[in-house]
Amino acid sequence: MSAQPFASTLLSAPASALIASVAMSSLLASGPAPITAPASAQAPPTAVRTIAAPEGAGPVRPGIDVFLEQLPADLRGKRVGLITNSSAVDRAGVSDIDRIAAARDLKLVALLAPEHGIRGVAEAGATVGDEKDAKTGVPVHSLYKAEGRGPTPDMLRDVDALVYDLQEVGGRTWTYVSTMALSMQAAAKRGIPFVVLDRPNPIGGDIVEGARLDPAYASFVGMYPIPARHGMTVGELAALFNRQHGIGADLIVVKAANWRRSQWRDDTGLPWVNPSPNLRSLAALISYPGTVYFEGTNLTEGRGTDRPFEQIGAPWLLASDIVEAMQALRLPGVRFEAITMPVAKTAAKFPGETIPGIRITVSDRLAYRPVRTALLLIDTIKRRQPDRFAWGPSIDRLTGSDKVRRAIDAGQLAPLLEEWDRDAAEFTRIRQPFLLYR
Repeated sequence: MSAQPFASTLLSAPASALIASVAMSSLLASGPAPITAPASAQAPPTAVRTIAAPEGAGPVRPGIDVFLEQLPADLRGKRVGLITNSSAVDRAGVSDIDRIAAARDLKLVALLAPEHGIRGVAEAGATVGDEKDAKTGVPVHSLYKAEGRGPTPDMLRDVDALVYDLQEVGGRTWTYVSTMALSMQAAAKRGIPFVVLDRPNPIGGDIVEGARLDPAYASFVGMYPIPARHGMTVGELAALFNRQHGIGADLIVVKAANWRRSQWRDDTGLPWVNPSPNLRSLAALISYPGTVYFEGTNLTEGRGTDRPFEQIGAPWLLASDIVEAMQALRLPGVRFEAITMPVAKTAAKFPGETIPGIRITVSDRLAYRPVRTALLLIDTIKRRQPDRFAWGPSIDRLTGSDKVRRAIDAGQLAPLLEEWDRDAAEFTRIRQPFLLYR
């Protein structure tokens, strides 16, 4: 990127010119009917404009900082609808809402809230209603209660451009990514620009793990065929969705400044804000792409305990025996500890009980594979306690197909893991033209 005050590039889609062009949270069993994604075969040629700060040394800065410094001329004076929550802040910790409301060349006319609400504190699956932002007076529309979970024509009635900024966590089941895709579809239908203010992937951009979702299992916890751990930013995902899956939005991606794919959240110096009530630390995010699968079993994934997604448990769990078996596998970068854990009275599973559990501690995050680890842990529990373990109704949506459930039930997980490794390698090739960072 040249060192000019404003830099932009285009990602377009003619096959030879494009170098072979190629989730807190998750819904529980009561989630909506599966979402049917547009067929990729219908994808029109699509250009994506990217906006970047001049290259050079300096701190990592999220897209909101770059956007307001390098505001494109064709967006000046526009009435903006902002899809966001408390996870979207600038490098100084100031919220996007306040920054955009104060911008002289933009008019903030609508706020659109995803799962967990505009302040990011509603529990998974909780109903979030419309309201008015107390500080700015701007109306807040709940996308989570809207039919189809995307912006409605009424929400966009006075909007000239949609701007998206939500913290992605690196796992496919993160519903904010589905919110982005549905909002891109709404913007394309209305014929207005869709702007993604990009942020670093908090668990890095190098590691890809797990199989791509089977489109027959598309839902709000996974709309498109990406792996469980995709290693992409929301801006990169938006570019891939737009081209590969037929959205056809007028897409602008504002790159985060000075981020490298090898950097994790604690390498960036950016302020920490919980992306959801139960993801409270980088340690939780690192394990989340795998431990989220326990939502689809009769064990708890740790909601209602002091370390959600870092520990799992059930009243009947033979924790010490399972830990001994898992330690014997000598999985890289991780160790297991048998614990007891109190569960809050408000939790969905085992409320008010103190139960046996297993804590997952990561010793080498570059070697650790959370998806493989979680599947092996589920498999071990089912083998050791087949009379107590049970699947929940959401497991196939969470894993992206019925293959995990069927493989573990048949005692054939090992061949599936090999298949998933091959699929992850294939996605690593597919995603290459859409990567915006080195």
